[in-house]
Amino acid sequence: MAAAFLIYTGSCAHADVHARAALKSDQDVEVTQTEYGWFFDGPSDEKALVFYPGAKVEETAYAPMLHLLAARGMDVCLARMPFHLAFFDINRASVIMGQYRYPAWYVGGHSLGGAMAAEYAAGHADGLSGVIMCAAYAPKPLDDRLLTLCIYGSEDGVLNMEKVAEAREPSSPGYVEHIIDGGNHAQFGCYGLQKRDGTAKIGFKEQQAEAVDVIISECDRKEDASPR
Repeated sequence: MAAAFLIYTGSCAHADVHARAALKSDQDVEVTQTEYGWFFDGPSDEKALVFYPGAKVEETAYAPMLHLLAARGMDVCLARMPFHLAFFDINRASVIMGQYRYPAWYVGGHSLGGAMAAEYAAGHADGLSGVIMCAAYAPKPLDDRLLTLCIYGSEDGVLNMEKVAEAREPSSPGYVEHIIDGGNHAQFGCYGLQKRDGTAKIGFKEQQAEAVDVIISECDRKEDASPR
């Protein structure tokens, strides 16, 4: 049993050349490696996101989207997870957020990482502004005060849409669902094709740019509506 566990957890989908390039700092974003993972420091001093990677995916695979997000106005703390599985450290966000001072904090992630970020948010709503789930759903009901943003691609062949429907909260003032036309499951990151996924009809840059547009727009709307 132990050997099977080590075999399963010992492999992961690796970041590709596009992801590795996005780990370099530029004039808009300073990228630094930290003890918890990576920090994408853009122009914002107001809001930040703790991002949990998908299951069995190298965390740096999400660098392109997170670099763009930081450049657009939301700094990002990218968490490295034990065995590349977020459910082994669901509370990692508390440790990370304690190292910085931002007026508004969001947690989120991709696939299993998004679900585990929502799991964390279910027990820590008082310290958060919202949850950002890319190709994921919330396993538990979330506080109505939180922005609950669910983004997924129309060609996603991995995401359990029945679970998305069960978790859907149309009556909640904070619930927002956005479908990226032509997007699939894997293209929120840059780690290659994923088993059972649908074929994307758009490129990864277009999918990630649309995701960033929606995240920034909805988080700005949330901050504008929040009492000062």
